[in-house]
Amino acid sequence: MARLFGTDGVRGLANADLTPELAMSVAAAAARVLYDRDDSQRRVALVGRDPRASGEMLEAAVTAGLTSAGADVLRVGVLPTPAVAHLVADLGADFGVMISASHNPMPDNGIKLFAAGGNKLPDTVEDEIEARLNEQVDRPTGAQVGRVRDVPDAVRRYVDHLLTAAPQPLDGLKVVVDCANGAASVAAPEAYRRAGAEVIAISAEPDGININDGVGSTHLEVLQAAVLEHGADLGIAHDGDADRCLAVDATGAAVDGDQIMAVLAVAMHEAGELTENTLVATVMSNLGLHLAMREQGVALRTTAVGDRYVLEELRAGGFALGGEQSGHVVLPGHATTGDGLLTALRLMGRMAATGTPLASLAKVMRRLPQVLINVRVADKATVCAAADVASAVAAAEAELGDTGRILLRPSGTEQLVRVMVEAQSEDRAQAVAERLAELVASIR
Repeated sequence: MARLFGTDGVRGLANADLTPELAMSVAAAAARVLYDRDDSQRRVALVGRDPRASGEMLEAAVTAGLTSAGADVLRVGVLPTPAVAHLVADLGADFGVMISASHNPMPDNGIKLFAAGGNKLPDTVEDEIEARLNEQVDRPTGAQVGRVRDVPDAVRRYVDHLLTAAPQPLDGLKVVVDCANGAASVAAPEAYRRAGAEVIAISAEPDGININDGVGSTHLEVLQAAVLEHGADLGIAHDGDADRCLAVDATGAAVDGDQIMAVLAVAMHEAGELTENTLVATVMSNLGLHLAMREQGVALRTTAVGDRYVLEELRAGGFALGGEQSGHVVLPGHATTGDGLLTALRLMGRMAATGTPLASLAKVMRRLPQVLINVRVADKATVCAAADVASAVAAAEAELGDTGRILLRPSGTEQLVRVMVEAQSEDRAQAVAERLAELVASIR
């Protein structure tokens, strides 16, 4: 059977794959596994969600599961995922639950779990929770049943934290923020206004149905048009649960996660805040980021795809900055997970501190053309182990030299092999990618 937990919790079509019964079972099992105090103290779980309609149903199921296991529940309502992670630590909860499917379409939903301190769970703990889903236990009764309490000042607590972590005033900046009709719809505009920026909020009217619907970090066109319409200095795009941040400069050009990391790495390097002068990114980051960091005297460590692997490397080395091209950026000194609002405040802070437009800051890195082809195959393991494929990749790498890069990566969930090629020109990258994709498709 497939593993229940994916790279970012349990996710699926709400009320079909992810049912209330499953949500209740996961919550109850998590309460049993993650509670590490003696029985004289009641365990406390913090629960938040994004605004998609199914979140109301799943919040009720998760709350029922937690309280049935004897855990008290602090409900924080609709908040970004990084806010939930922060509040787990801030309020001294034993663990946290975030109900969200991030950038996925509205019909999907998910359950993300955080340990004490707001840290993501290692695979081994998730496996233990899955193994204990259906165990028969004596449930608490009477006064031992968990209680539920709302936290009315959750947004204020989170925004206060952000302004402490990114204290640079943003006076004089005009920003358009696309909240994806998601979890950042209240917190992001409030945070940026309190920091001093003039804020124009768009896609900030969630109705439970419109989350990620043609807006947010996966659909920058709406934000690009709004930045030009309002003559803004920049635009910020979040996804449904606001752990991502992408940007748009004053000309309407997109600024991706790699460029944002490059800007922040240079700023932290200059300030002496970049531990061991090292940035952590995934293997999918553009070769341009590698070249830019080399020029700036910053070491770049790479991990497997997924922000959890970036987090693991950051913790293992004690590094201060890492992230993904998709806009997950982690600043471990201030957050235990990717935080789109913190990233945006830091990016705008660099603009304000230097008086430099975003387009000029982003020039520290030149994105090389990148072509990605997803090839459906019969057996991705066979393809990745094929000698013909290895030989073809080696020959193509020799052909590109230092001006290009090739990455073949099996999908984590489907029988797909992703062929990614970077080169000095779009045409060359496309030609090499198509040649390799054709060979991959022929392997049986």
